[in-house]
Amino acid sequence: MGAFVLRRLIQAIIVMVSVAFIAFLLFQYVGDPVVFLLGQDATPEQIRQLRADLGLDQPFFVQFWHFLINAAQGEFGLSLRQGAKVSRLLGERFPATFELALVAAVLALIVGVPMGVYAALKRGSFMSQMFMTLSLLGVSLPTFLIGILLILVFSVWLGWLPSFGRGETVQFGWWSSGLFTVDGWLHMILPAITLAIFQLTLIMRLVRAEMLEVLRTDYIKFARARGLTDRAINFGHALKNTLVPVLTITGLQLGGLIAFAIITETVFQWPGMGLLFIQAVTFADVPVMAAYLCLIALIFVVINLIVDMLYVVVDPRLRVAPGGH
Repeated sequence: MGAFVLRRLIQAIIVMVSVAFIAFLLFQYVGDPVVFLLGQDATPEQIRQLRADLGLDQPFFVQFWHFLINAAQGEFGLSLRQGAKVSRLLGERFPATFELALVAAVLALIVGVPMGVYAALKRGSFMSQMFMTLSLLGVSLPTFLIGILLILVFSVWLGWLPSFGRGETVQFGWWSSGLFTVDGWLHMILPAITLAIFQLTLIMRLVRAEMLEVLRTDYIKFARARGLTDRAINFGHALKNTLVPVLTITGLQLGGLIAFAIITETVFQWPGMGLLFIQAVTFADVPVMAAYLCLIALIFVVINLIVDMLYVVVDPRLRVAPGGH
């Protein structure tokens, strides 16, 4: 287990250094930060002095080394648009994005898994066919269209739910949460459903396909021959053995939801990191773009490492296989 974790950590470091290098290239090829900071009317002496102060006159790999050191400490400089520290801006926006992604992931799980199990066990029924049809719609419709339709129905026509913003929040130190207020939950419902629909349909179809495959295996036939009940076979054996691929999707989907909440946050004007990133792209705010890229990569790496370790817990075969990974 120790060697397994060490290998994964080495792979994670390689990935993070590679992503950091890509993020660093943004500073080299997406505009000149000196021009953004000083403006077009700056004198050559002012430009030269600021480049020296920022270390931009040093060799490429020296700059990259300094960038790595600062990034490891969570420092990415100042936002060119807002003039504030990038780490502070991301820290303020991260709770909103994380809570939205977490609620969407939980919603996708608690709805997608039962629907997938039902569609597998009752695959010829009317409800099963309905679930599969709805899953095709969920996969096919673009996220922004789903969000707009939900706003149109529940905010404009019915007037039941707010259409934008995060609502009332509660402060816990540096963390702001909307999960402890009624208004926060009302603002959460539409964007969370919008973000969860694609993942929900993906989980449902994956659970259905894996469960059908497991139900055809020999050990399920032996379990039936031993006289076990359908409930014990379906939920004690078949469903348990579909957890490995579902675990992968579920773990990585949280990182995906955080990374790809950009469209949902833009549609609902949700004050998270995705909206901050869109604004940064609009104004070529390179420090924010680079920090966002590194943070998302870190989230994926950490989640992937946790999922890999959970494999060993869920699947006993990996505990006895030499060099299992």
